[in-house]
Amino acid sequence: MDETRRDRDIEGRAHNARPRDGLGRPLPYGAEGVERQPEGVVRTPEGTVREAQRLLDAGMPFHAHEVFEDAWKSGPDGERELWRGLAQLAVGLTHSARGNATGGARLLRRGAAALEAFTAARPHGMDVAALTGWARELAVRVERAEGGPVDAAREAPRLR
Repeated sequence: MDETRRDRDIEGRAHNARPRDGLGRPLPYGAEGVERQPEGVVRTPEGTVREAQRLLDAGMPFHAHEVFEDAWKSGPDGERELWRGLAQLAVGLTHSARGNATGGARLLRRGAAALEAFTAARPHGMDVAALTGWARELAVRVERAEGGPVDAAREAPRLR
């Protein structure tokens, strides 16, 4: 494939078809990558939490972020900030696992701030207070660069 041309989907929109690794980094064309999450999947909140937790536990926070993003875009208005905040936590973990301490810490804190309004409600059984505490604590450790990139699977938060 000509790598100077942009990949397009069947409607002609730009769509990167390069394989990706478990942290969402593009690999060379022809390399074996991790199967990508389908975009635009509408799940129940239970399905979203279950699939995102599975991906987080597997050390694939980039893919979990895509699951949260689907919920953010398709869910009710009152929950968009919840799913957006969770997506930011997943992206923060992704950057931290890639060794981007500044971006990782920033997104972990941004996601924690977005989730604060949901702390008392425990939406869909999620322990938001524990998630925000996890994110802020990890942001501090990432900034200190204790040993470089974090292990995404070992650092994966428990959503419930």
